[in-house]
Amino acid sequence: MNLEHVALWTENLETLKDYYSRYFQGKANTLYINPKTGFKSYFISFQSGARLEIMQMPGIPDNQNDRKQKQHLGLIHLAFGAASKKDVDAKALELLESGFEILKGPRITGDNYYEFETLDPDGNRIEVTFRL
Repeated sequence: MNLEHVALWTENLETLKDYYSRYFQGKANTLYINPKTGFKSYFISFQSGARLEIMQMPGIPDNQNDRKQKQHLGLIHLAFGAASKKDVDAKALELLESGFEILKGPRITGDNYYEFETLDPDGNRIEVTFRL
């Protein structure tokens, strides 16, 4: 089996679509709207075949987790694989220059990855990795 997609609720649908398209070369489908429920979504497809569904709908409660400072049970990050250490460094610099904070790294981890951590515009934790 393979992981088909991961879904995220957001109040900033267009902002997240643009973020994942611009910085991670995702390709968004046409906006889906259910006028009866107010549900809206995009599927963003990546070169690997994985997809990210970003969704918006009235009445979805805020996430109470402090994603920047603390770990919590459940989904904690999305990881994007780079082709080289140089690509990891370049992506960290690109995001930093675009105003996104780098939380950790780039660094070599104990499980033999070169990676950094950042947050998307909604505060979801993102890793960019290269396996050494």
